[in-house]
Amino acid sequence: MITSLSNQQMKNIIKLQKSSKTRREQQVFLVEGIRMFREIPEDKLVKVYATEDWKNQIPAHWEEGKTYEIVSDSVFREISDTQTPQGILAVVQQMVYQREDLLTGTTVNISESENGEKQEKEQPCILVLEHLQDPGNLGTIFRTAEGAGVTGIMMSQDTVDIYNSKVVRATMGAIFRMPFCYEKDIRQGVSWLKEQGVCCYAAHLNGRVFYEYDYCKPSCFFIGNEGNGLTPELTAMADAGIRIPMKGQVESLNAATAATVLMYEAMRQRTIKIQ
Repeated sequence: MITSLSNQQMKNIIKLQKSSKTRREQQVFLVEGIRMFREIPEDKLVKVYATEDWKNQIPAHWEEGKTYEIVSDSVFREISDTQTPQGILAVVQQMVYQREDLLTGTTVNISESENGEKQEKEQPCILVLEHLQDPGNLGTIFRTAEGAGVTGIMMSQDTVDIYNSKVVRATMGAIFRMPFCYEKDIRQGVSWLKEQGVCCYAAHLNGRVFYEYDYCKPSCFFIGNEGNGLTPELTAMADAGIRIPMKGQVESLNAATAATVLMYEAMRQRTIKIQ
């Protein structure tokens, strides 16, 4: 049992909790809690740290071939990033995706084949996030994107680290299934999307009402910073500016909420096409 924070492994865990640079260098991140632990793909699991109480709940068949360390309750509280630790923490390999992975389509419409049979056709639906800073927003967007059938998420380099522990928890496991990439120059990434035939829509207060557009074709939505929105440079690259209509005195929605509204309108249109 590890009983001291001076243990080299514990020192490294604390570094991984606090430093995105350390996570990048080691190409790993941390996952806490039983529910999230169960979501980890087996080939991504590096090592597990658990308290004595949690160890007693490990099924006998699970222990075979698995690598884990027992940590005292007091030490585990120090290495945990949650107020009420659940007694299990895992080191996990980071996911690696290419731009092309963002285009893996979801079924969006059905066409008639030569013999009269209906055929499913796949089209990408992508989110482009620029300078999002709130971990909860990013995690919620990932979780909702999976539910709405989004095929991938492209982010500017200055967007909050996807492997931040708060982001990881908020994804509720979607981090393991939603393709994503960071772009050093988000405009170059968007240029590549447009070369692939993806129609780009910028969420902007001066845009047209978003219900007016057809999102059954390859589409992506630009979502900007929580306080300042999209930069003029990225907005100018969009094929159209779109806005969510508001009543009352509300001017705009939270970034994650706005992304949800747009994603589910695309899903609604595509579902109707399928039926």
